[in-house]
Amino acid sequence: MTKDEFVERFGGVFEHSPWVAERAYGVGIAEPVTAASVHAAMTAAFRAASEAERLAVLRAHPDLAGKLAIAGELTEDSRKEQAGAGLDRLSAEEHARFTALNNAYVEKFGFPFIIAVKGLNKDDILSAFETRINNDRGREFATASAQVERIALLRLTSMLP
Repeated sequence: MTKDEFVERFGGVFEHSPWVAERAYGVGIAEPVTAASVHAAMTAAFRAASEAERLAVLRAHPDLAGKLAIAGELTEDSRKEQAGAGLDRLSAEEHARFTALNNAYVEKFGFPFIIAVKGLNKDDILSAFETRINNDRGREFATASAQVERIALLRLTSMLP
């Protein structure tokens, strides 16, 4: 596949960050092309990026159960992922708790709380939120980056063998 075809197909795997796919293509994808081989190349490109570029990827992620979800403006992948965890069916109190945590987290770290929600429910996510908000910025940057990589693998697994 050409670079343009690759970026078209995989450019959204890292939320609103097609540059990861562009750089991964340049690194080369091991044959056969599988979720694992594309993920390895994309993860290598992400990890080789500057901290500012990785921060931009983190900041491209939406708040969980946040304004974009309410407005129906999430990417299709994010919408499905959040709905699968029940975040589209929160009570008013639960939504208020997510909003408060989202705001506190962004204020402390400068990027949204990111977690691969597949297989989790709202209580699991709230528990992780409440634990991780106590991390220092370096540890949380690393944790959020690892979660971005996990989300990418889950997305690629749904696209490829």
